[in-house]
Amino acid sequence: MGGKQATGSRGHGRGGLGNVLSGIAVAVGFVVFLGGFVWGALVYQPYTVPTDSMMPTVLPGDRVLAQRIDGGEVRRGDVVVFTDEQWSDTPMVKRVVGIGGDTVKCCDAAGGLTVNGTALDEPYIDATEPDSGLAMPPGEPPAPGTPFEVTVPEGNLFLLGDRRAASLDSRAHLQEAGQGTVPRSAVSARVDARAWPSASMLERPRTYEGLPGGVSRPGPLRLQVAAVIGGALLVVLGAAYGPLVRVTGRGRRRERADVR
Repeated sequence: MGGKQATGSRGHGRGGLGNVLSGIAVAVGFVVFLGGFVWGALVYQPYTVPTDSMMPTVLPGDRVLAQRIDGGEVRRGDVVVFTDEQWSDTPMVKRVVGIGGDTVKCCDAAGGLTVNGTALDEPYIDATEPDSGLAMPPGEPPAPGTPFEVTVPEGNLFLLGDRRAASLDSRAHLQEAGQGTVPRSAVSARVDARAWPSASMLERPRTYEGLPGGVSRPGPLRLQVAAVIGGALLVVLGAAYGPLVRVTGRGRRRERADVR
């Protein structure tokens, strides 16, 4: 009788410790899961792309996640959300090609852009004509390859769409003050990822890495997603411990009964 009581006591102790650990796992998982969501909501803002001017990087109707940043953090190659009264009353999405002090020129012998005399390798652009059924802002986008040369004022940015034949961008405002550039303060966010209908991160173009200042680092989105997924797994595994122990316990008791 004494041996049976000791065995039962040890089993109860292991079960009690397991229940405590599973409870801790659920609590920690919930905190990590909720923290990942809250962190993401504070750092990122969702934005729906209205036109095809940034194809193929982002498509019209895409839901993107844009990291809230100060305009001073912007680097060449960034895809940014900005609002400028001379352009539009609504937020727009374009790619930063030049920053203050840069000379942006079109076109070199190969028909491409140069920044400070360095030719840009732009595999992300789309030179096809816009689809007639898609909404376009008023005005006529400049024809790809239209010559220009701009020295960007300090504190400003030169912005272009990736679909050059369908983008009303800095090229369409060259005759205005600042030669089509916008102040850094106009930028409210930097696009880090497409969220819907497909999910993918936006890569930083390598062509800008060799220029002074390099490219920006990705935001904390991957870490936030990992926190949400990891937290959810902890909650599920911790919550599953109790039912799993009960099921396996019943199985062992049945096996003992069959043996007897």
